Amino acid sequence: MRARFVALSGSLLTAFTVVAASIGVGQSQESSSPKEAAPVVTASIPMPRKPAVPEAKLPAKDLFAAKQLPSLGKAMAIGYYPRGCLQGGVELPPNGQNWQVMRLSRNRNWGHPELINFLERFAPLAAKATGWQGILIGDMAQPRGGPLPYGHTSHQIGLDVDIWFMPMPDRELSRQEREDIAASNLVAADGKHVNPQTWIPSDVEFIRTAAQQPEVERVFVNAAIKKELCHVVDKNDGWLSKVRPWYGHADHIHVRLKCPDDSPNCREQPAVPVGDGCDKSLDSWFTDAILHWQPPATSNSRLTLAQLPPACKTVLDVPGVAKLSRNH
Repeated sequence: MRARFVALSGSLLTAFTVVAASIGVGQSQESSSPKEAAPVVTASIPMPRKPAVPEAKLPAKDLFAAKQLPSLGKAMAIGYYPRGCLQGGVELPPNGQNWQVMRLSRNRNWGHPELINFLERFAPLAAKATGWQGILIGDMAQPRGGPLPYGHTSHQIGLDVDIWFMPMPDRELSRQEREDIAASNLVAADGKHVNPQTWIPSDVEFIRTAAQQPEVERVFVNAAIKKELCHVVDKNDGWLSKVRPWYGHADHIHVRLKCPDDSPNCREQPAVPVGDGCDKSLDSWFTDAILHWQPPATSNSRLTLAQLPPACKTVLDVPGVAKLSRNH
């Protein structure tokens, strides 16, 4: 197997550093000469205060991002995948025998216990199927779910997880490495095919193993990856219908679980369409209109608490609890 991971140490860490250019808008400043006359002081007139914005109308992404710990209460996924929250979230430990969590600074390695159970089972299954040491896990949810300040529209109810197209190394990554290393892009520059320089046969087994799990509702991948699967996979394999094309997803799979039985306020996603998804509907993803379409800013920036299920206000208001995580 061709390993994609390049070990980093010492000065070589910069090879994987993502340099973010911060662009500021400057304002001209005028300074008064010491010889200039002092300004005339007049009686200050109190300005009317702007009324406080009700919490229900504040951006929900800010309210949920501010919560660093999960809420009290029985674990429940509340609402719909792109519009909801998570009660009683559980943290996935940063390290397991067959996984490591990336981007720890985001504090997004939380989920419903069903998601934690899935990852604990899936990691060794994926390692066995692919020959990898294990998996690298990206974003799950925030401690109380809800809209995220950036990066995703879904991932709100603790049932979504991103898993990278990159084998876990045979050593524990440092926190800095987990911030700097980039996942492998499997899609060619034209967006219509996989990149033969990065795509390997074990990627098929990686996706297959995820989609075959009974609690999995969808596995989202880039359309070019779905197209490749349609060429190399036996069409009689029922799992292929769960693998759906979506924007992005060139360097990871996005696994979505079904609503758990213990979450009556979790809204199910419509059933997967009949068929393997390798029909003309897939062709539409490779038209110029879709390939060059730029999605608008995430609607999360406009969601308010009032637009989420009523139970999400309770999730925000109740006290936080110490991190509930599995011992590894």
